[in-house]
Amino acid sequence: MMEKLLGRCVASWCAGAAGVVGAVRLSGGASQETWSFDIVHPGGNIGAILRRAPQGYGAAPARAAGLNAEAVLMQQASAAGVPSPRVLHVLQPQDDLGTGFIMERVDGETIPRKILRDDQFAQARPKLARQLGEVLAGIHGLALPQLPELRRMTAAKEIAELERDYRGFDWPRPVFELALRWLRDSDPGPSEQVTLVHGDFRHGNLIIGPDGVRAVLDWELAHLGDPMEDLGWVCVNSWRFGEIDKPVGGFGSREELFAGYESAGRRVDPARVMFWEVMGTLRWGVMCCGMMQRFRIGPEHSIERAMIGRRSSETEIDLLRLLAPRA
Repeated sequence: MMEKLLGRCVASWCAGAAGVVGAVRLSGGASQETWSFDIVHPGGNIGAILRRAPQGYGAAPARAAGLNAEAVLMQQASAAGVPSPRVLHVLQPQDDLGTGFIMERVDGETIPRKILRDDQFAQARPKLARQLGEVLAGIHGLALPQLPELRRMTAAKEIAELERDYRGFDWPRPVFELALRWLRDSDPGPSEQVTLVHGDFRHGNLIIGPDGVRAVLDWELAHLGDPMEDLGWVCVNSWRFGEIDKPVGGFGSREELFAGYESAGRRVDPARVMFWEVMGTLRWGVMCCGMMQRFRIGPEHSIERAMIGRRSSETEIDLLRLLAPRA
């Protein structure tokens, strides 16, 4: 059924396409539905990915930019030289596939365990932190007037939303209370710079090859705000996967990340990055609690959501290490 729908859709915009083969739903992605398939074409098969809203799921999360905005952002990023998959088609009502878009499939790896340990990435790992800084500089340099309509976020808004979401779970956690108080007391105020913020720049949303970063995925949480937010988020301990002494994704240092960012002509504020690392750690903890809530209330009782929900306890340890470090 899916191959038939995709084949009909592809025929409407891809000249010469003779259908699709190998349509398979991918397991990754807890909030959007992702399918991989090949477009059969006389010039050679084209690897493609369908990213769409889950069928029957209901309204998108309040923070989401929207899949149509994601498609525009990816198109603009690719045009500006930021590594991003090429968007092939934005779904239309007549496609009968819901809301989403089809993009070109990029070869590479997204699984952190493999990126951090497999021999094929050994040459890339020492370069990745600096590369990520350069990529973030490119994202933050995209021209604001050309961007789709996005939410404008500040630290104060972020704190208020996190507290609202946390209290809505009715699941008291003293460490989260401590973090909220610290964030309110430490809020550095509005940033002098307002840029596009990817919002979820981390392992799992990066395609890595033996040569380094090949593509940035999942622009779902993109918004306008403090660019230091992205630098703090990529340093959150949850994305180090055991390599806690290498803050940037378990493969590099903050200094390497900052050097790559500044080599592209942008400025780093380390104190603000630290603030956003704390914010990001709490944010991930609250998001984990949210995944557990969604698992409980359905309609789709995804085991992946339950597994993510259990990780909220890890963020409590991370927050204590940040806010009350041992001597």
